[in-house]
Amino acid sequence: MSTQHSWRSLSGALARGDIFASQCPSRPVLQHLTSRWGVIVLAALSSKPSHRFSELRRLIGGISEKMLAQTLQQLERDGFVARVMHPVLPPHVDYSLTALGEESARLVTQLADFVECHIEEVTRHQTRYDETRTEPWNQAK
Repeated sequence: MSTQHSWRSLSGALARGDIFASQCPSRPVLQHLTSRWGVIVLAALSSKPSHRFSELRRLIGGISEKMLAQTLQQLERDGFVARVMHPVLPPHVDYSLTALGEESARLVTQLADFVECHIEEVTRHQTRYDETRTEPWNQAK
């Protein structure tokens, strides 16, 4: 089997078995990309060429300043986000997607779109599941 471009697909990664290895270096990166805030931050950054921190915070409902900073740092470290600090007072910092970030944003946005398109079906399954499960402390003795 040729390994050329096999990194582009999950099936290629699964065939290699790397993703199942406990020390696989892709696991933390996958965690950063597919975390609750990672997906949303990447989607927000893909909406226009660059954003200021405060703009992202206003755009992403429910995210704390600390979590936004942490998520941006992780994505910057992984090479998905570029951070540009302008030498002005007050400090002005812009965040944008790198080429790698643009590609990853497209992929995770597709996943988010899939979830949005199927949320009613998922919600029905969740309700059905919850209705068939009872907590041990709620059962009659």
